[in-house]
Parts: sequence; C-alpha cells; structure tokens
Amino acid sequence: MRRSFGPQPYLFPMPVLIIGTYNEDGVPNAMNAAWGTIADMDRVAIFLADHKTTQNIFARKDFTVSLATADQVVPADYVGIVSGNREHDKVAKAGFTTERSEVVNAPIIKELPMTLECEMVSYDEESCHLVGRIVNVSADESILTDGKIDYAKLRPITYDPVNHHYVELGAKVGNAFSDGKKLK
Repeated sequence: MRRSFGPQPYLFPMPVLIIGTYNEDGVPNAMNAAWGTIADMDRVAIFLADHKTTQNIFARKDFTVSLATADQVVPADYVGIVSGNREHDKVAKAGFTTERSEVVNAPIIKELPMTLECEMVSYDEESCHLVGRIVNVSADESILTDGKIDYAKLRPITYDPVNHHYVELGAKVGNAFSDGKKLK
C-alpha cells in the first residue's frame, strides 16, 4: 500500500548548492540553496527568493555555484541559516576563504572543490526562477582522477527535504548508457 503525502518538495537527491556573489562593497557573500539543477548543457536553474545573494546577482549579473561536500557540512549549513543582510561577512565567519573567478565577477570558495562559474540569463520574479549560463567549471586538482572530476573524491552532499538531513551520496551502482543494453 502506498501512503499519500500530498504536494511536497520530495525529490531525491537534491544537491546542496552554495551560491557565491559579491556584496556591493566587494565582500564575498554565499548562501545555501537546495532548489537547483542543471537545465541544459550550459544552463543551471535555481529557485531563489529575495535574499542578499539574489540582490547581488541582480547588481553584478554573475555568480558561482559550488557543490557542498561532506567535510564542509557545518559552514555550508551556516551560510544557509544566516542572512547576508544581518551578517555582512558571513563567508569569513563560516571559515570559508575565497578567490576571484577568472571568468565571472564572483567568488570561488576554496574549501568547496568544484564550482560552476555563471552569468545570469534570466530571473522570473513570480516563480523566483533564476537561470544562469555556465561559463566555466573549475575543480581543484585534489578531486581529479585521470584529469576528470572524481565523484568519490568530491564527496557531494544532498538535502533530504523529508527529514531535514544532509546525506553524502553513496557508492556507484551501475554504468550510464551501458547497463540497459543488457535488455536489448
């Protein structure tokens, strides 16, 4: 028997995204957002209500999207529960350090080893739907194997919207574009 929960935001996995921007005075800002996904080959879609980060994106048109990792749960959660409107330098208070992206006007958080560097394409105020064009993906050498991003070294986390937990993604269970051929 199946139990009905009504309309809920229950989709698994929900990546934990850390959105990086600069405040009007150039101080790095970041927020935690679990409502995002890849929308096309060079697009990311994120649902962002009115936050300091959203206002920073409107002002500069650039932002970064980093995947939160298992070893950075505490600072990743902190930048999600503290408003940049109340804590001016919350990135530093979280213990994150940044460097300026070479391709967009936004910070890269050094402790988060994979970053999408993006330009704003559009924002729909009614749905709070932000679309960004991915200009570059940068990754720290520490998470590469044979020149490719290694999921096991990255250790991304997801958000469990039912229980309000962060969960590290698990082990490989198959091969995309291959395992289904067994049924042909």
